[in-house]
Amino acid sequence: MGLTRFLKYWLPVVLMMAFIFWMSTATFSAENTALIFEPLLRFLFRGISAQAVGLIHGVIRKGGHVAEYFVLGVLLFRAFRGGSAGRRTWQWVIFSIVVVIFYAASDEFHQSFIPTRTASPVDVAIDSVGGMLAQVAGVLAHRRGLKQDLPE
Repeated sequence: MGLTRFLKYWLPVVLMMAFIFWMSTATFSAENTALIFEPLLRFLFRGISAQAVGLIHGVIRKGGHVAEYFVLGVLLFRAFRGGSAGRRTWQWVIFSIVVVIFYAASDEFHQSFIPTRTASPVDVAIDSVGGMLAQVAGVLAHRRGLKQDLPE
């Protein structure tokens, strides 16, 4: 693999993985993100209960998991495809899902060493859903691109 190909296809994957790793630090613990979301939610929804704030905060945090791993999944699909117009779509999907699941598990393992974070198999599943949704999007986009390339 040449440097140009690495920079184009794999550097974005590495950068996204680094971003996810950073998001898994104490800086983005639930306690710290609550300092932002709780006042914002209380400002937007006067009289909101503490239970509702906690629920919305949790949904936002889990949505962040899905979004991060969706982006990682898209980037992995793109990197495994590597600009190929071939039809090995399922191979790209399987490789991408395996990497997403492995990285999600390793990310939770990383969080187990951070006192303000918790490691959770549920989060691995949520992360994996984000990566799998990305594969659906990747397959649909790739198939649409193939159809557009066909002569009429």
